[in-house]
Amino acid sequence: MLRGNGHSGRQAQLFSKGSITVLSDDELGFADLASPGTIENPRHNPAIELNVVDPFTRRGFRFKGRAEIVKNDPEAHRRIAQILGPDYPFEQVVKIRVETAAEVFPPVYTLIPSSEAEVKRFWLERYGYRSAR
Repeated sequence: MLRGNGHSGRQAQLFSKGSITVLSDDELGFADLASPGTIENPRHNPAIELNVVDPFTRRGFRFKGRAEIVKNDPEAHRRIAQILGPDYPFEQVVKIRVETAAEVFPPVYTLIPSSEAEVKRFWLERYGYRSAR
């Protein structure tokens, strides 16, 4: 998942956020895991775009909305901690109020007629993934 946000006319910065989770019907959230730029950007410009993409199928969703940094939200903290596990302590959560959502549909499906299974198989092999089965 990539997350972008820029301020003061600067180009957007992208950060991978593995802790993204659904907090409610119109809200997503992720943990602040030692990411000073991630936390500083919404303080200047809360507009945010978040792309969640499966690395193997290349499909996903783009969410646009407003970010808010929160420290005292026990429910958001609990949900994100379930995703991360006990080895990743965090104090702050970036909550995103989703204003729009759209499917990310990569060009690989239109440039080279392929099924999702074929695309997934290609990228699994390319990354050297070996199934535990």
